[in-house]
Amino acid sequence: MDKSKGALEAEISKALTHWEKNYLGRGSVSVKSDILRDMIIVVLKGILTPAEYSVCQEKEGRLTIKTIRNSLVESGVEELKEVLLSITGEEVVSFYTDLSTQTGERMMIFKLSDDLQSKL
Repeated sequence: MDKSKGALEAEISKALTHWEKNYLGRGSVSVKSDILRDMIIVVLKGILTPAEYSVCQEKEGRLTIKTIRNSLVESGVEELKEVLLSITGEEVVSFYTDLSTQTGERMMIFKLSDDLQSKL
C-alpha cells in the first residue's frame, strides 16, 4: 500500500461524508476515521437535526430516532462496504453502528477481512 495511515484515514472520512450527502441527503458536521488493526472506527459528529433533538427529549422519541437513523444507515451498508473495499483493498466482513441521541454522534465500526494497520 502506497498511502500513509493518515492519508488513508482522511480518504475514508471524505468518502463517508460524500456517501452521507448522496444517500442520506445531508452530511455530518465532522468525520474522523481511525484504522486500528483489522478495524476502521469512524466517529461522525453533528448527525441529528434540530427537530430530531427536540423529538429526543422523550424516551419514545429517542428510540424512534435511533431506530429510523440506524435503519437508514443499514440500508446503505452494502454501498459503504464497496467504497471501503475500493479505498483499502480489504473486504468488510461485519459492520456495527450506534447513535448517541444526547451528543448527536454516530459511531461506525467496520471489521475487515485482514489487519490493514500492519500493512501500512
